[in-house]
Formats: sequence, C-alpha cells, structure tokens
Amino acid sequence: MIANHSTATLELVRAYHERTKHHFDRYAAGPEYLDWEQQPNPFREFESAPLIKLPLDFEELPKAGFNTLNNRQPQLALKDWGLTEISSLLRFSMGLAAWKVYGPDRWSLRCNPSSGNLHPTETYLLVSGLKSLKDGVYHYAPYPHALELRAETESAATNQSQILLAFSSIAWREAWKYGERAYRYVQLDIGHAIGALAYSAAALGVCLQRLPLSRSELARLLGLDRQEDFKDAENEYPDLIFRLREPPDQPSDLSSGDGMQLPTAKQWHGTANRLSQQPSHQWPLIDELEHPLMACPPCRQLPLAESFPEPARGPDQPIHQIILQRRSAQAFNGKSILPLSHFYQILDHCLPRATEHPWKSWPYQPRIHLLLFVHRVDGLSPGLYLLPRSQQALPLLKQSLDEDFSWQPVEGCPAHILLHQLVTTEVKKAARALSCHQDIAASSFFSLGMLAEFNTALQASGPLAYPELFWEAGLIGQVLYLQAEAHGVRGTGIGCFFDDAVHQVAGIKESGLQSLYHFTVGEAKPDNRLQTLPAYHHLGN
Repeated sequence: MIANHSTATLELVRAYHERTKHHFDRYAAGPEYLDWEQQPNPFREFESAPLIKLPLDFEELPKAGFNTLNNRQPQLALKDWGLTEISSLLRFSMGLAAWKVYGPDRWSLRCNPSSGNLHPTETYLLVSGLKSLKDGVYHYAPYPHALELRAETESAATNQSQILLAFSSIAWREAWKYGERAYRYVQLDIGHAIGALAYSAAALGVCLQRLPLSRSELARLLGLDRQEDFKDAENEYPDLIFRLREPPDQPSDLSSGDGMQLPTAKQWHGTANRLSQQPSHQWPLIDELEHPLMACPPCRQLPLAESFPEPARGPDQPIHQIILQRRSAQAFNGKSILPLSHFYQILDHCLPRATEHPWKSWPYQPRIHLLLFVHRVDGLSPGLYLLPRSQQALPLLKQSLDEDFSWQPVEGCPAHILLHQLVTTEVKKAARALSCHQDIAASSFFSLGMLAEFNTALQASGPLAYPELFWEAGLIGQVLYLQAEAHGVRGTGIGCFFDDAVHQVAGIKESGLQSLYHFTVGEAKPDNRLQTLPAYHHLGN
C-alpha cells in the first residue's frame, strides 16, 4: 500500500462513487431541466494574452498510416520542430474535426470525443529551447487554432530542448448537463484526450512520457493557481503532464521526480473568460472531491509486466483521415453482422503493449477488463463474454463474477486474446436496459462494460487511482473509436448506465470490481438531416 495518502480522502472517493451511481428507480442527482441560456462556452480564452496562430497546411509533412504507426520515425529531432509540427500535433488531437448544421443551429465537433460534446478538457503546451517558439507556457485555443502565451519562462536547463503537454479540466462544462455524476465524465474525457494525443504524436514519430507531478505542482506550473487570472471564471483543475520523447530512446526513469527539468514563469498574461453568466444549478460535490485530491501525492502505477504477440492488422489507411472522420454513432441499423476476424482485431488492440501505440504512451499494468454483450458477430454465439486484459487478473475476475458462469475459452480465438464465454443467450434486452434503456447498446454488433479493479487500485495507489481508472477506461474507448473507424464501422461511448444492475448481471457482490464506462460498436445509420462544414471554414480553410 502507498503511504501518505489520506484515509479520509479515500473514503470521500468511495462515497462519491456510490452517491453518483444510477439506479433503475433513480438517477444520480442532476438538473431537472437544461438551462440552455447558461450552456457553457466550449472555448476557453485568456483575454489579452498574445496569440500565435498555427498553420493549417500540412503538405510538407509525410503521410502516416494507421496500421504502420509503429514504423514511423521522426522526420525532425524535437529540438528542430517548427510551428507546422506543433500545429499538426494539436490539430489532430485536440483540434476541431468538423461543424454540424441543423436549421439555425450549428456546433463544432473535435478530434477528441467528449461526453455530450461538452469538452471540459483544456490543453497546455510548455516549450523550451525551440527556434520556432519562445520559451513559455501556452494555452491551446482550438477555435482559432492558435496558442495563447500565458507566460514567458526560464528553462531549468541550458542548451536543452523540451516540449511538454498538459491537460486540465473545467468540470462545469459537464456538470451543466450531468450534475454530480459529471466528474466521472470529465475523467473519461481525459482518457480519450490521452489517446488522441498519443495517436497524433505517433503520426509524427514521437510518443509521450508522463511526468510525476502532483496536482498542486502542476497548478503552479500552468498558472491555474493564479486566482487573479480566474477571478470571474469557472474552476479549472490540473490533471497530468507529459513530455514528448523520440523513440527508440528508452524513457528515462522519472518515477521519483528526479531528472525533471521544469521551467519557471517570468511574467503571466491573460485573464480566463467566463463560460456561463448565471448558472441556475450548482454542484459543489465535485469541488469537494477535487480540493482534497489536489493535496495527494502523484499516483504510482506498476509498469506493464506482460507482453503479447504483435496484433493482426487490416489494410493501412491514413491516420489523419481516420481521426477526422471519427464520430459517435447516434443510431445503428441493427441488421449488419461484424466479421469475426474484425472482432478479434478490435479486441486485440485493446490489449496493452509497451511496443504499440497508444500504449507506448501509457505503459502501465492494466486495471480495466471488458464485459462484452455480443449481438451480431459472425461465427460467435450471442451472449455474455469476458476479456481479461492481463493473465494475472484472471483469478480475481473468476473469484468476483458469478460462480455459475461457464468460463469457456472461445474456440478459434487467438490464444493471447483471453476471451471467455460466460453464458450463451440473447443479451440485447439486457444491454439496452443496463445502458439507461439506450437502443445503441442493443442494435450494435456488440457492446461492453469496462470493469475496474476498484478496491485493488485504490488500496495500492491511493485516492488519485480513482480518476486514473477512468483515464484508462477512456483510453480504451479511444482505441475502440479509431479501430471501429478503421474497420469501416462506428463506435459510441456510453456514460449512462445502471451501475449496480451491471454488477448484478455479472454476479459481482462486492465493490472489488466496478463498471466505469460502457461502449458500443455497430453499423451507423446516417443522419441526412445534418449538413457538415469543414473544421476551419471560419478561418478560410
């Protein structure tokens, strides 16, 4: 067990999780109606901060293939990166993907998915030693596709180039719609953002390495603790920070914090804009959870201990095309059948490999496992299945789930994909009911719930394991989104489900395993009512 973490904060985390569960007879506390006048602005700006516009022409960059990312080599050393490389990294991870128009209404879509398309995640870039950009802390503004200079900095090391990227969250954007449960969705969105950034970095031949900063340290580094800059703005909390690294260099051991070169701000610029003028609802429970987490030491995760064979791959496709076309399906046709080989390939890429993207950027022991509701997969009987994402988790899963399950290995499944058939039966009605009666969980090829090693993670890593379990779930969701697109189908993340009802179906009686996220993959029905506009048409691109 990790020392120094607060028992009181652990109890607070557990209490929050229980309080924000959905049940068949009641949902977690949320607004009784949506106050559309107070819908949060999806774009944070720092007014009066110097703005550096980023280019949108990437013709000079070599094209990257989705299934050949592991073969990518950086075209430039990081110290030689220009605005084009930085622009590509941000544009194809956290930038706009398109605009949708329906009658008088229009709204933007982004490369990174978000619960309710509300986008609580903010992105910061910290650079030193680059010729193309002065040393500083920058906020990425996706609407103008530009960097806002928050602070000039002094580097802790001379003659050393460094590019850091950090995420923070504005929980109000999700709480406006989802109330107290919103914190969960905010953390899932961070997981999706990690995946989006990891894939975009991979297209440039680089990957991410997480830095073990505490949240209070990260707040100081990003200027989020500067009350004078946020006096009229909604709370923005720090999440995590990465540095870019160039493979095949092995990541240095920064687990203790030794060897980190962090900049020091000289002068800060800009004031955060307000996103809603007079909110009609307040959800203090989220701040009550965030505040004690700020004082927790960084969460320690165990490195990957298993290795899997290289996954099977389909025909190569341009990764930027897949990223830009990714959407959340709103409805499935309920008739198409997924080839079995495609099903196995999609699941195979959910297994963590330190040699594969995006897991190169998140090389930690898996704590999330997949409970699958199979509906329409060629050659596979409908029913309930389980995919452990590590061999060592199998005993815990067998001990925790219904003792009457058959636990039959699926015949013909690649041996390293530990897919087990639990029960053969029609599961469409159950999947629909469990996912808040949403038909997309039943009209798909398959849907799934992500079961977390809840107690084990909290006991071993402390309170910050709670958001990080959601990050892992969101990262799996990002893999599923892009794998679905690569196979010509579509995915949708499902944050609304009846928590304990899922546990009951799985036979889970204790809190050792908890379902944190649902996902579904199918053949999407097109919505011809909507018009699509290019992502940056408002900039003339």
